[in-house]
Amino acid sequence: MKIEKSDGSTVGMTGIGGLREPGEERPGLRLPTLTVLYHPDLRRIGARAFLGELAVGREVPVSRHQPELARPDQMIGQPLEDNHISRRPFHLRAGEDGGIELRVDGSRTAIVAQGVPVLQEHRFSAAEIEDGAVLELAGRVVLLLHMATPPGEPLPRFGLIGDSPGLLRVRADIQRVADLDVPVLLRGATGTGKELAARAIHDAGPRRSAPFLGVNLGAIAPTLSASELFGAVRGAFTGSVTQQDGYFRRANGGTLFLDEIGEAPAEVQVMLLRALETGEVFPVGSQTALKADVRVIAATDVDLERKVRDGGFRAPLLHRLSGFEIWLPPLRERRDDIGRLLLHFLRQELARIGEGHRLDPEARGGDPLWLPPRLVARLARFDWPGNVRQLRNVARQLVIGSRGLPRLEIGPQVERLLREDPEASGERAPTTDPTPVGVPAAPRWRRPSEVDGEELLAALKENRWDLKATANALGISRTSLYALIDETPSIRKASDLSAEEIEGCFQATGGNLDAMVERLEVSKKALGRRLREMKLG
Repeated sequence: MKIEKSDGSTVGMTGIGGLREPGEERPGLRLPTLTVLYHPDLRRIGARAFLGELAVGREVPVSRHQPELARPDQMIGQPLEDNHISRRPFHLRAGEDGGIELRVDGSRTAIVAQGVPVLQEHRFSAAEIEDGAVLELAGRVVLLLHMATPPGEPLPRFGLIGDSPGLLRVRADIQRVADLDVPVLLRGATGTGKELAARAIHDAGPRRSAPFLGVNLGAIAPTLSASELFGAVRGAFTGSVTQQDGYFRRANGGTLFLDEIGEAPAEVQVMLLRALETGEVFPVGSQTALKADVRVIAATDVDLERKVRDGGFRAPLLHRLSGFEIWLPPLRERRDDIGRLLLHFLRQELARIGEGHRLDPEARGGDPLWLPPRLVARLARFDWPGNVRQLRNVARQLVIGSRGLPRLEIGPQVERLLREDPEASGERAPTTDPTPVGVPAAPRWRRPSEVDGEELLAALKENRWDLKATANALGISRTSLYALIDETPSIRKASDLSAEEIEGCFQATGGNLDAMVERLEVSKKALGRRLREMKLG
């Protein structure tokens, strides 16, 4: 197994911590990593261990006493140290094609990998590791097995929760640009925290003591956009009975955050370009320019380059706004932050209803297991089309729905969300955001009708019947993949298998789920469900 660098190249390794390549700094490398998503000692959430041994062919033992995991703010790590986890380790080792294999090897720890109990061994594909694979240990500890970059020098946190590689990059970008008086364009899907990043840039810059104003251009009627932004003189339009200062004048000396900049009407785009070029604004109905000393930070979740090509956005304005660009990663690409974020949001919501003691083990009635580890594992496997904002809303739903109860309960709203395929709602449409440097390009998305039965079967076999990885490889949604499988008679589903066939295969493979998948050629997740129904798993 090779260590992967952030530019896609690889380098060998000479021992744990001994990454060596002339001129190469440690932060440029990506290593297999275990991150704590949940632990009964809530202070352990976010601790991690970089598994450099895997790159040189050595196994990594995982038990109550090893490996040592440290939070990013700690110099010295400590093992999991939960009495329900066996002292006898199970082992991780590098597999073929960039995957990682897990062997139980006599460990008494109950292990659930990606929602499926592990009896003897389990194989994680390279795609699963890249996406982040969830491990539940003894029903008490939840870990994420994923790729991460060892951090370099500590960065200011800027009020942003998390320590994933994607968020570290955002922090680094904020630090680079905060003290420069240039426009910044924030890109990323809805709910990724663009306004928080804009506020962080303002607070870390020389204008921090001046106003920070935000306006959502998608929430303003097009006919009012110009007056809202640039102001209006008395009588400029019907209903204008007094002079109106716009956002530019009210934010004078400070920062103006323009959210959903792609929704700006054509005439407003012209006025914005003039304001950025000259530092002056013309209130609606006035021929006199007014000075506006404002730093502009804009944000979008649409492809502005495509809008330029389609004539819906002015190229000169895009160039002016893009003095510096920062890309906010979706939550599914920072899965190792889910434990940190969830705990943060739960504590906020519990404090609001006067039940902050729930997650305070020192308080009377405090119980860290008020939050079920299995729920954390399910949340970590979800793809979060609404990103961090959606996770915050789920935390609020959980807290209010469990108000006054001794334990957190999963209500029907959250249960329905977790049972849904997030792609079924169309939320996981192909991203149109430009891919930043160092971020893997999204696959080319296609119509399901472009995929024939032969290509479908080949992709399923290549991805070892992992439906999520297959869908990504084919460039279609999982919903479309399910439909294609249903329409292809030569491809069986786990539900088509007889109990006798499953039981016979179970006996022949010794209960090895990966081997059963290879033999039966069905979805691993669905087969695991059939095994549990038959009480074989």
